[in-house]
Amino acid sequence: MTINIKQEKFAQAYIVHRNATEAAKTAGYLGSSDQSFATQGHRLLNNDEIKERIEELEQTLETSVEVIPEIERQYEVAKANGHTNSAIKALELLSRIRGAKSETEIDMSPEGLETNLIKNLKVLGKDKVMELIKKCGF
Repeated sequence: MTINIKQEKFAQAYIVHRNATEAAKTAGYLGSSDQSFATQGHRLLNNDEIKERIEELEQTLETSVEVIPEIERQYEVAKANGHTNSAIKALELLSRIRGAKSETEIDMSPEGLETNLIKNLKVLGKDKVMELIKKCGF
């Protein structure tokens, strides 16, 4: 038995998101809440044929010019819909693809840390930053 088109979309989306809930949404599965998408995603990840397809995709994953715009699009969609975790995952994937500096190469000087912090705050956006500052109790 082979997987159907929607299952293929799920497998491909899972490679991008690394999140079964987001992959189920992206693939077009129906749900009324994140919980129903999470249930769908969990069920799909337990399907042996889908697991095999995900492994196959991971092994043959090649960085092409078309991958980067798709991940950027996924980031924009996640950011616009308040899916912070998915947006961060998309950014992580983009940084890996683009060969960003590893943690050991980050400028750890006060100036370097400040520069990196400002870049990250801009990615999160004003509303999320204000929410995080409130959590810090400043």
